[in-house]
Amino acid sequence: MTPILYSFRRCPYAMRARLALAVAQTPVQLREIVLRDKPQDFLDASPTGTVPCLVTQTGPIDESLDIMKWALAQNDPDGWLDMPPEGHDWIARADGPFKDALDRTKYATRYPDEDPAEQRSKAADFLHDLDAQLNDWIFDRPTLADYAILPFVRQFAFIDRAWFDAQDWPSLQAWLDRFLASPRFEAIMTKYAQWQPEDAPVRFP
Repeated sequence: MTPILYSFRRCPYAMRARLALAVAQTPVQLREIVLRDKPQDFLDASPTGTVPCLVTQTGPIDESLDIMKWALAQNDPDGWLDMPPEGHDWIARADGPFKDALDRTKYATRYPDEDPAEQRSKAADFLHDLDAQLNDWIFDRPTLADYAILPFVRQFAFIDRAWFDAQDWPSLQAWLDRFLASPRFEAIMTKYAQWQPEDAPVRFP
């Protein structure tokens, strides 16, 4: 069977799953989910009820980073998995402390006991370190780390783009801008209608 990807266009976790599936040219059936109206088929498939969820012959893969690794294990034409071990450390920092601070900045009303300015400062500490690491890429060429982290930097940047652009992060800003202008990003951001059980399959990529 063709694997089924339950996705949500603007979710950074789903973005990075689609990025890996696209570069691997691993075909899936894409089902666009509306988070406030989750279909029963999706809830039955996903152990956590979160996107992305990839349903394969051997069972569901419910973590976006695992979906990336699964896709690249099928085909990795650009060598994204061939990265220094430090790449996994960068991803862990982005997925952990940075994402926590990002959420507490972007969704401040959900965290009334947290100071959003302090949380933005915590996120900025990570971005300052990342800017210092970057040339064109985190390492000497694009790897899994770049494409696992870029969707979350995009999400943070658009909380307050004027503030983000005013920071002294020239390498980081150029890295993000190249990504946003790239055919690779455009190709994963096609708009799809909300999936309904009676719909014809939608192939991705």
